[in-house]
Order: sequence, then structure tokens, then C-alpha cells
Amino acid sequence: MKKFLLMLLSIAFVLVMAACSSGSDENASGDSKGDSSETENTGDSLESSGSSDDGGSDEGSDEQITLRMAWWGSQSRHDMTNEIIKLYEEQNPNIKIQAEFTGFSGYFEKMAAQAAGNNLPDIMQQNFGEYVNQYASQDLLEDLGPYVESGAIDLEGVSDTIIDAGKVGGTLVGIPTGTNALSATISTAALEEAGIEVPTNDWTWQDFVDIATEYKEKTGKYGARLLEPGNMFDYYVREQGYHLFNEDGTGLGYDDDQVLVDYFTMVKDMVDAEVMPGYDVISQIKGLEDELIVRGEAAMDLSNWSNQIGTLEKTAGTPIEARVLPGEGNDKGMFLKPSMLWSIPKSSEYKEEAAKFINFFTNTLEVFEIIGTDRGIPIKPEIAGELKPTLSDVDQKVFDYIEYVTDNSSPADTNFPPAASEVLSKLEDIDEMIMYGEMSPEDGATQFRQQAESILGN
Repeated sequence: MKKFLLMLLSIAFVLVMAACSSGSDENASGDSKGDSSETENTGDSLESSGSSDDGGSDEGSDEQITLRMAWWGSQSRHDMTNEIIKLYEEQNPNIKIQAEFTGFSGYFEKMAAQAAGNNLPDIMQQNFGEYVNQYASQDLLEDLGPYVESGAIDLEGVSDTIIDAGKVGGTLVGIPTGTNALSATISTAALEEAGIEVPTNDWTWQDFVDIATEYKEKTGKYGARLLEPGNMFDYYVREQGYHLFNEDGTGLGYDDDQVLVDYFTMVKDMVDAEVMPGYDVISQIKGLEDELIVRGEAAMDLSNWSNQIGTLEKTAGTPIEARVLPGEGNDKGMFLKPSMLWSIPKSSEYKEEAAKFINFFTNTLEVFEIIGTDRGIPIKPEIAGELKPTLSDVDQKVFDYIEYVTDNSSPADTNFPPAASEVLSKLEDIDEMIMYGEMSPEDGATQFRQQAESILGN
């Protein structure tokens, strides 16, 4: 599917270039496992009106404008985002926002199809890494630097590290919605009821295997959810001092395939012992609210992000604690990243109006009072400072976790090549064959290197 996405984006690039050369009218500017809920909406416009105020209002403009805005996420994210849209529309009566949301599964395939039709939404939620790099490589995203320089998008006080996370090739193509980190989510009640000590942030991979195995032996339930290889192997190689891709993105960033053999072997052994489920089980999961840890069928899940903890705990109805991922070098493996990014496509007719909404989202305390930490910790220090005392217990937990990761992590890798999603798709395919016993870990590691380097042009 990711290969199909890459193909669609290539088609999109050709079509967009053809449209531009034939004189299409495009406004000049002048001045980001995601959640996997299957909820989808493809056209609700939140109709509401009210007097304008200083919170991003477009005073003096009577032109009625409809902005299309797309994102992925859980049902709770959809509900909160619609509430934010309603607030913005009340402050900007000439603006209506048409919401287009879905689960993560299928989101980028849908966006690729829209890109092929030169019809991307005016405000587009992007994912850090391979996806935003892919869109930027096809020249589909607006340079947001001039909007920041003019103050249309106010990023005063935001650290350069956070701003740089939205750049591809030196061009700012996405405004981070918040900061985020990988998280091992743990049902503390499940472990404690089984008489197992809850791990601390200095746990190792062997600790993880031992805890999951003991839980399986004592309860008959899964000790942990299956580790899916995309984000997990990226962390695994970082934790051992390597990187998934080399510095210029032209090849893999590790030389010894034993690293991948060890990863495959660890996961395969746990699946064979039924300490973890296989792909046949996780393929039936319908979304974040349906995860095994939520249903009480697994005690741990290493595949989540910190901004998902609130939804997991709320749905599970029991405390969910966050730990950094295991490993003796987990301070090398852990990193902060944008939870997601707001981008504006070059094809949008309303770039300045889209930028105003992004500015509103970034700089309005009430936005984060509505959405909490679901899209990460606010990137504006003053917003984060005002928000923290008002947080719920679970959002406070996320704040504390991000503060810990900030002090115990390394910079995120930003060198994902445009074909990274295709490379990761091959890794997922090989991982699935190994888990089903159709390939050995050794053959899988060799085949992955061959296929990855072929895709990357080596």
C-alpha cells in the first residue's frame, strides 16, 4: 500500500506541474502507528456565527470562504477538533471549515488520491518523517517561512529545534501541532494484580521479555502487544548507537545485519510463546479505543505515542502509565518529535486564511484547554505554562513524561529519504512473513537490506 502511495504521489507531481504550466490560478503566498480509528467524515461544515474578536478574527472581510481541513485520529480527537473549529468560526463569521477526518489507516492513500487530482485540502495534517518528506519532495507543500517572518503565523519563543522539525531541505513546510515521544504504555493494575513489579525507566529489553513472559504464565493473557517494526526498529537501532538511514538518506544507517536479526528473533520468540499476539490478532483491532491494553487482553504496549495516553486511559477506565522504551541505551533511542504537523498545499486558493487558522491553533490557550495533550505538548512556552496548572491528571502525566524524555533523549532523525515509506513497507512485509514462519530472521535481515538499497538507488 505504501508503494501505491508513492506511485500516486509521483502521479500527483506530474499532474500538478501540468496544471501549473497550463496557467492554473494559484494564490501567491506573499507573506505533520498514528491513531487508527476507522471513524471517517468527508464533508461536514460546522455552521456557526458570532461577533469577531482579537483571537484570530478577520475583521473587515465580508467574503465568505470555505476552508477544507483534513486530519486523522481517534473519535475523541475528531470531537475535540470539531469543537475548536466551531470556536474559530464563531470568531471569524466569514470562515466556514469543512472537516474531512478519518483514521490513520487509509488517510495518506486518500490524500495521495487528492494530490493526484490537484485537490488537497487547504489545511492538511501531516506526519513527521517519511510522509511529509515525500510530499515536500514532490513540491506539493507551501513554504510557510514567509508567513512566520511576517507574523501571520506567530512562532515567537518556539525553540529552533521544534521549528526545524517542520523543515524539509531547509524549507518550512509544516508547523508542529505539539511535541510527542514514543511511549511504552503499561496497565499498572494488570501487572500489580498479577504480583509483578511495574518497570521503571531504566529497564532493559531482557526486563521487558521477562515481565511479559511472567504475565503470560500467571494470567494466560498476552504480556504485550505485537511490536510492529516501523517505529520500533527505528528506535531499536538508535538505542544501539546506529540509525535507520545513513546521513544523506541514500542507504541504511547500520552495517551489521545482526542488529535486525536480533530484533526479529526477539519478537518471533515472544510470538511463538504466545507472549505476544501475531498479525492475525492485531489485524482485527479496529482503532486506538479497541487496542488490547484497552480491552484488558495485554498488560503492555510499546507501540504508542505519548499523546495517545489520554485516549487509552479514558477508554480502558484504568490507569495507564508511560515509560520510555526499554534498552540500556534508551537515552540514545528516545527522541522528541512533532506529534503531527499542519501544512498548506501549494494548490490551495486560500493560503493566507489557512495560515490564520494555523496561527489560531498554535497561539490560543482555549484550543489546548479543549484538546489537552491529544496533539502533543503546546510548542509555545507561554501556552504550555498557562495550560499545565489546569490539566487533568492524565494530561499532567503526559506533561511529566515529556519533561523526562526532554532530559533523557537524543535529537530526532530528519534524514528520511522520499522513498522511506516504501522501505518501511518492505520491512513490514518481511516482518509479517517471519512472524508467520515463512522466513527466518537471518534471511529476512538479508532480504531487507537488498530491497532497501535497491529502492534507495544502490
